[in-house]
Amino acid sequence: MEVALVLLVAVAAASGCGAPSYQPNTGRVVNGEEARPHSWPWQVSLESFFPTCGGTLIAPNWVLTAAHCITFHTYRVVLAEHNMNKEEGPEQFIMVGKMFIHPKWNDNCVSCGNDIALLKLEKNAVLNDKVQPACLPPPGAALAHNQPCYVTGWGRGDTGGPQATALQQALLPAVDHATCSRSDWWGSSAKTTMVCAGGASKSACHGDSGGPLNCEGGDGKWYVEGVTSFVDGRACNTTLKPTVFTRVASFVPWIRETMAWN
Repeated sequence: MEVALVLLVAVAAASGCGAPSYQPNTGRVVNGEEARPHSWPWQVSLESFFPTCGGTLIAPNWVLTAAHCITFHTYRVVLAEHNMNKEEGPEQFIMVGKMFIHPKWNDNCVSCGNDIALLKLEKNAVLNDKVQPACLPPPGAALAHNQPCYVTGWGRGDTGGPQATALQQALLPAVDHATCSRSDWWGSSAKTTMVCAGGASKSACHGDSGGPLNCEGGDGKWYVEGVTSFVDGRACNTTLKPTVFTRVASFVPWIRETMAWN
């Protein structure tokens, strides 16, 4: 029975994912450009009393986010969000029913890893041309060095200003572990259960936490390869300090088991 449940979730998560109706504008590489509305249809805004983090829809009633984002008791997610300053019509507002933080997460040590959490929604999202799940990568999959990926979110810039009004995207090439763990890069803070991306003039920043690192697979589908975890404390886009993401491929078994039994 256990195997059957896990396989059922695996099949459900793999089908009908990572194929946006509105294709992302991936031709430009300017940091912080506004995303084409609804071109990242799995991007969610996680809110408590105010927008706090991002997240990724991976099934109609499951959202992937960062463990360090979970600091309150009550949350809701907003799907099909683009402009945070106004309701544009297609948004879906759904309360979070249950929260599952990875058991090895230590909130006093973000660089220790395991910065990942699952949110079970109180009801299924209505999947349409503006709301779709992202694909999960195969367990253990690794990104190639310089593979083009995109970070998305409504985060603040290095200047500490307000959150972006409209959803932003930035091209962040993947950095392999051998490079990211060099002493002049992140050193021992970069674990094999993490993915580094960027490290030049582009990065995630405050408010982007929990959101996806979106990478296109060879099959043309988009995979959530990373969950935005941390940046350098001096500035988000510090040279040789790429944005660090939780490596989703390292946690696929935990994700599938949690979904199957809850």
